[in-house]
Amino acid sequence: MTNPNEVARHYHSGHLLKRISDGCAAMDLTPPFFHDALAPVDEFHIGGRLATEPFVNALDLTPESQVVDLGCGLGGPARYIAATTGANVTGIDLTAEFVETGRALTEWTGLSDRVQLIKGNVLDLPLEAESFDAAYMIHVGMNIEDKVGVAQEAKRVLKPGGIFAIYDVMQVGEGHMDYPAPWASSSEQSALARPETYEAALKSVGFEVSNRIDRTAFAKQFFADLAAAQRRADGPPPLGLHLIMGDDTALKIQHMVRNIEGGLIAPIEIHARLPV
Repeated sequence: MTNPNEVARHYHSGHLLKRISDGCAAMDLTPPFFHDALAPVDEFHIGGRLATEPFVNALDLTPESQVVDLGCGLGGPARYIAATTGANVTGIDLTAEFVETGRALTEWTGLSDRVQLIKGNVLDLPLEAESFDAAYMIHVGMNIEDKVGVAQEAKRVLKPGGIFAIYDVMQVGEGHMDYPAPWASSSEQSALARPETYEAALKSVGFEVSNRIDRTAFAKQFFADLAAAQRRADGPPPLGLHLIMGDDTALKIQHMVRNIEGGLIAPIEIHARLPV
């Protein structure tokens, strides 16, 4: 069973906002600025913005949509949704530093009127029932063993007909994951599960699963392009995921890529909807 306190400790650094602020200064970025400027650091998932765009397009959001981001991190996808669709997004995350930093980034990008970030547990959402049109979870389920509990809370806060989209790293082969990884320092913080486990959890509480998309080919190309860019660069960029993952970023990425290449894990999207 993953421990929420251990999970939060894995992501906490104590100086994340200063790191990002220093990175912005190195790029001559002074608030307010457009949300896209933060994409290299606030899209903490495989593919970054390249993955977020098609994922969000599938939600069919409008300016009237009320959306909840389960495990919002720094709020990058939430800000992208607010800026591109006009929807209102409420993000929930376990890590206080992520929420506090994300609020500052939201202010810097002028989106505080449409994006609200709250510290909380996605297994016990501080939100009213049937108050959202759509919910999504991006690279969060790997830290949550209780997949049924996540599905139950998503169902509770969604209106009838509401959509729940998931983009997680999932186990697709036999073997043991190498750690540290971006989402866990050790196996005790990780809750990798198969796509079938996610789908069974969703169906058990009343969701109808409409689609499953394997993003392995996309991930392999993304990491190949990233490695090529790093070879051409003179050191890490001012803004990047290394600001979140810390000194062992390269090892975490190496382990994840090796296990994707080996067929043990894969980035998978699952789309589900509640009956009307």
